[in-house]
Amino acid sequence: MTLTARVFASRAFRSAAYGALAVVFAQALALRGFSPLAIGSLITTALLAGALASALTGRLVRTFGTRITMAGSGIAMIVAAALLGGNTPAVVIACLLGVVSPGAQDVGPFAAIEQLALVIDGGGATRRLSWYNVVGAAAIALGALAAAVVPFSGVLALYGLAGAAAFVVALTLPDLRLRVEPAVEPRPKHVGIVERLAALFALDAFAGGFVVQAFIAYWLSLRFGVGPETIGPLLFAANVLAALSYLVADRIAARIGLLNTMVFTHLPSNVLLMLVPFMPTFPLAAAVLLARFALSQMDVPTRQTYTLSLVPASDRARAAGVTGAVRPAAASVAPVLTGIAFQFAALGLPFVLAGALKIGYDLALLATFRGAAFDSDDTARAVPDATG
Repeated sequence: MTLTARVFASRAFRSAAYGALAVVFAQALALRGFSPLAIGSLITTALLAGALASALTGRLVRTFGTRITMAGSGIAMIVAAALLGGNTPAVVIACLLGVVSPGAQDVGPFAAIEQLALVIDGGGATRRLSWYNVVGAAAIALGALAAAVVPFSGVLALYGLAGAAAFVVALTLPDLRLRVEPAVEPRPKHVGIVERLAALFALDAFAGGFVVQAFIAYWLSLRFGVGPETIGPLLFAANVLAALSYLVADRIAARIGLLNTMVFTHLPSNVLLMLVPFMPTFPLAAAVLLARFALSQMDVPTRQTYTLSLVPASDRARAAGVTGAVRPAAASVAPVLTGIAFQFAALGLPFVLAGALKIGYDLALLATFRGAAFDSDDTARAVPDATG
């Protein structure tokens, strides 16, 4: 099995578990007596812990190597699955492990290592990253569908199995210890690029934290009285559309450039997001959500390639780790605010805030990086110019 195939397998197992957990996490806790504010606080805790784990990726890989770092995280998923079925302290401890994803986004050190492995595996980085995200979205969709027919205990069992699978796959990966932490200083012309990208990605992630999939599922149950048997298939369809959009993103980026693809597919999706709470019926709300998912994820593979192409190879480990860490860290703040809004029946406010902030991110990204030049190495030359 090729390196790319092993990376895809790792992503698939993990994402299926994330997708299943996102459907039932908030509702399962609500049935056990947790308030909306407590649920939001736990989501915040999980995202912060995941952000810390991602931020430490470079140091962990330098110290322990790729295999041990990823295998250890797989073991942590198994432990988290066991703890999530326990009492309140056990749930809190599970969320602190850095591998619990109540919003179906990737947390922990997995993604940074996998993306670096895909970038070093020859040319065509954007295409491989597009397929990488297709695999993730498809697995999330299947996990969401599974959550519609299995109980919470079954979802936790799936989470534990995914951790075991990730452990096995991690042991088959090459040791990227030296290649992800090369002893070469970043070139002066690139100083500050990672930090500016991270700041903008933090704004986008903070906005996305208002509408993580666990809260979308919870909102649909509160607003329209639907359960996992209805929400699961909806999120399955949404993530299938997201998966298909990754492939379209690659083709669009080849024509108009990475930056333009990131911005001009993201803007209309954010308008649709703001419209969701104003839909009077579940079918209409579901239709707008599906349209939004069909557009909102095209910036993911293009963003990953764009980030790694703006900096020299010597700075890519830091770029992947830092930009990967700020997203769950920034997103972690919003769920608490969403929980407060839900507690006081302001159910539509998170969607409006998320859409407005994301539009601000799109415009700021375009203004900041239009005309930026890629680093002049093989990966940079393999992707189109940022300005289109």
